[in-house]
Amino acid sequence: MIWRMVSRVLCVVLAASALLVRTALAHDDSGGGVSLLRDAEIESIIRGWATPIWLAAGLDPEAVHIYIVNDPQLNSFVAGGQNLFMNSGTLMRSESPNQIIGIMAHETGHMAGGHLARSEEALRNATIQGIVAMVAGAAAAAAGSGQAAAAAVLAGQSMAERSFFSFSITQEASADQAALTYLDRTHQSARGLLQFFEILQQEELLSGGHQDPYLRTHPLTSQRVDYVREHVRTSKYSEAKDSPAALEMHQRLKAKLMAFLQPPSQVLGTLKPDDHSVAARYARAIADYRTPDLGKAVPEIDALIRDYPNDPYFRELKGQMLFENGRIAEAVAPYDEAVRLKPDNALLRVEAAQVQLETNNPALVTKARSNLVDAVRFEDRNPDAWHFLAIAYGRSNNMGMMALSLAEQGMASGDYTQARQQAARALKLLPPGLARQHALDLQGEAKRESDR
Repeated sequence: MIWRMVSRVLCVVLAASALLVRTALAHDDSGGGVSLLRDAEIESIIRGWATPIWLAAGLDPEAVHIYIVNDPQLNSFVAGGQNLFMNSGTLMRSESPNQIIGIMAHETGHMAGGHLARSEEALRNATIQGIVAMVAGAAAAAAGSGQAAAAAVLAGQSMAERSFFSFSITQEASADQAALTYLDRTHQSARGLLQFFEILQQEELLSGGHQDPYLRTHPLTSQRVDYVREHVRTSKYSEAKDSPAALEMHQRLKAKLMAFLQPPSQVLGTLKPDDHSVAARYARAIADYRTPDLGKAVPEIDALIRDYPNDPYFRELKGQMLFENGRIAEAVAPYDEAVRLKPDNALLRVEAAQVQLETNNPALVTKARSNLVDAVRFEDRNPDAWHFLAIAYGRSNNMGMMALSLAEQGMASGDYTQARQQAARALKLLPPGLARQHALDLQGEAKRESDR
């Protein structure tokens, strides 16, 4: 079955049975749980802000992965290697790009400081789905929901491993100091980090069951806040301002999350009729398409495309609108344009390829396969990219490469049984060469992961 990757914005919902269910960000009927949000635009914005920090920390930006967790609470954490997780609630409640950058600088301090290697070696090779499942279990346990916690643990690791998400006060202070160094090196203000800490101080006044989870895994002390406050007082970069471009991106980021995650009627009620900013127009177009009212939504997004012809994400949204309303052939062109404008974005290529495959037009299979080959080159841990690539190879009657792609899908999603079975199948079908050797390597890797 081909799962619709509407708006990039693929949610990986962890159910109690450990079954991975994919739904649209626009409407999650999973009944709770924790999900990962994928969005080409939001991830690009966050990565753009974080890259200077990672470089200042001596990290390879290509080795760091960002994941957005669909959770309204304040939280961010690092786990399983150089994986940075940030809740949608943190992004939506932020008041400036500088606040988000300050939070990411702190989390980068944990990565660069080797805190992960010392405190969560057992999670270093955990799957992303397993990590998110553990977060779900920890959150449910903290909220007193034993049944929900047990279900989430079954989907991930043991309850004992939740402790690996917590850092000591010493490590927190070390990450603060590192963050301030990175911000100074990149000539950015630490005021946003201070503002975030001051928000958390207000949260500390709440009872444990109502506190945001950040406080339960990142112990905050008055000494830490005072240290950052003193740095803001003395640093020559404290008055550095976010650029107008960064402020506009921040407004768009928040508007997009609001428009996809909140009920359309609530979104439209929040937007003032005389607000003609890009962010407001964007949110209005999303809310109208989700209503659904394509009669309003398509002209709204067309107007944005006309005003900003080089913006790939407006074209992406138009493609999504058409695709989800059964106008699949019409959706091909806007997705093609989005890829042309942003050719190095893996998610855009996966979306474009899915639409091309769902047209059932044999002439588009080669183009879809090309998009997906490029997508997995940019992002080799995307199980959906491998899933669609398997379909493309199947329609090209290349059964060996189809099996190899399904083995890659299994590895990316943590389904090592599938990976082993499909790698074995690929070995029988592929001729001697690099692809066959890769199937052999995958088979061995899947066996090692299964045995562990």
